[in-house]
Amino acid sequence: MALSDAVEQIRVSRVFANICYITMNIYHLLIALGLFSLCCAHTDFFTSIGHMTDLLSTEKDLVTSLKDYIKAEEVKLAEIKKWAERLDQLTEIAVKDPEGFLGHPVNAFKLMKRLNTEWAELENLVLKDMSDGFISNLTIQRQYFPNDEDQTGAAKALLRLQDTYNLDTETISRGNLPGVKHKTSLTAGDCFELGKVAYTDADYYHTELWMGQALRQLDDGEESSIDKVVVLDYLSYAVYQQGDLDKALMLTKRLLELDPEHQRGNGNLKYFEYIMSKEQNKSSTATSEGARKGRPLDHLPERQKYEMLCRGEGVKMTPRRQKKLFCRYYNGNKSPQFILSPTKQEDEWDKPWIVRYHDIISDEEITKVQELAKPRLRRATVHDPVTGKLTTAQYRVSKSAWLSGYEDPVVDKLNQRIQALTGLDVSTAEELQVANYGMGGQYEPHFDFARKDEPDAFKELGTGNRIATWLFYMSDVAAGGATVFPEVGAAVYPKKGTAVFWYNLFESGEGDYSTRHAACPVLVGNKWVSNKWIHERGQEFRRPCKLSELE
Repeated sequence: MALSDAVEQIRVSRVFANICYITMNIYHLLIALGLFSLCCAHTDFFTSIGHMTDLLSTEKDLVTSLKDYIKAEEVKLAEIKKWAERLDQLTEIAVKDPEGFLGHPVNAFKLMKRLNTEWAELENLVLKDMSDGFISNLTIQRQYFPNDEDQTGAAKALLRLQDTYNLDTETISRGNLPGVKHKTSLTAGDCFELGKVAYTDADYYHTELWMGQALRQLDDGEESSIDKVVVLDYLSYAVYQQGDLDKALMLTKRLLELDPEHQRGNGNLKYFEYIMSKEQNKSSTATSEGARKGRPLDHLPERQKYEMLCRGEGVKMTPRRQKKLFCRYYNGNKSPQFILSPTKQEDEWDKPWIVRYHDIISDEEITKVQELAKPRLRRATVHDPVTGKLTTAQYRVSKSAWLSGYEDPVVDKLNQRIQALTGLDVSTAEELQVANYGMGGQYEPHFDFARKDEPDAFKELGTGNRIATWLFYMSDVAAGGATVFPEVGAAVYPKKGTAVFWYNLFESGEGDYSTRHAACPVLVGNKWVSNKWIHERGQEFRRPCKLSELE
């Protein structure tokens, strides 16, 4: 039975049941009023038309109430049916390609919003009808639903993508992103929610952008439960905080045209006019272009350089240096695994030397690694430089799992392959870390090795510092997701079945600060990687120490 048919059947049965319920209530009400008796003792109402007309008026009121109730039930159930039909169509598309569908960040955000907010609204609607079966099922399923924190996180991911890839709100709202499979758009209500998330963080730059987008969509005639007055209230204040007093005043006046009695609007109007009157004689006012505050500042000094590289801008490889990069067949210094079947090796960068290995992990191996990792995926952690312990951080947004070589022959085989090609001992390396970067997933610029000011970073491991990094790319990414090195202007793009390798330490054991790198946010798609951090212990004769600090 189709979902819409089931809803219709439920609607008819529920309305009938409630009619019966109200009829019984009317019956008991008549008894309570003395107008009806189970023993039919009182029978003289017909002797007085006046009395009978009173009963007719009472019955008319009851019928009117009954019809109002039925109409309310029908409107409510029609709304539920409409909601069910919309979700029926959406889920039918989504389940055919779940990863591709959720690879579009707008789809991912709207899934968070639906499950956290809209299903709760539907629950309140259905609860009025005492639909116990649906509510009990919803209650059971709610333990798997995202919460407010998840919805907020999804919203912030959209803001992060907007900034990193220089996207305007119209582009995101209309779903016009590169490489998308399932184009979708944001409603005025969605834009309003994004603006509220920014407002809660006192991020008035993004509040202005998204409240402005919500207002434009409402002005274009989009039907929405969002009130223009509320949008204008947020927008005018955000614009004022951004330093544009003229625009804030204009928006406030527009708000008061819609709601002349708006208390805060009237107060803001008087305040803005007072401020402007004080600044009339000043040569520079808060409305000057230079006074606007723009994006909020953050902790990352190389933010601009990092985001440019993520967009494919600012790569510093010159044609002269490019000529010195080569592709070759490599047998891992005559490793038995690769003598008869050497692998394809490509130089990605010269300093630091970053090399890519092509067709180094098969689709079957990727599937197995993902299968092992998925049940264990948890929010990725970083080493706290103060405590030396693992902790979550806002600058690393992904989920990861750790796989040991003894768990499955495929993992052990990958470890041995890494050892054969790098010539380094992986017995002291960390376990294979599998990471999945979903919506807006990223890892901001960081070092893989421990610096001198964090000597206890890997103390618990007892294997020294991270000498090198091996990174498998286990998926293609439609847009975004590059690995970038801001210090040298390098960008390496994901390609399924390949791996990249670089040394984090010089042969002297000193850290190579040019290896500071980042995983750019995934704009569209689903990024899977797995990495192996190789440590110093066991490499004494495989990579002997040099006397010069920078060798």
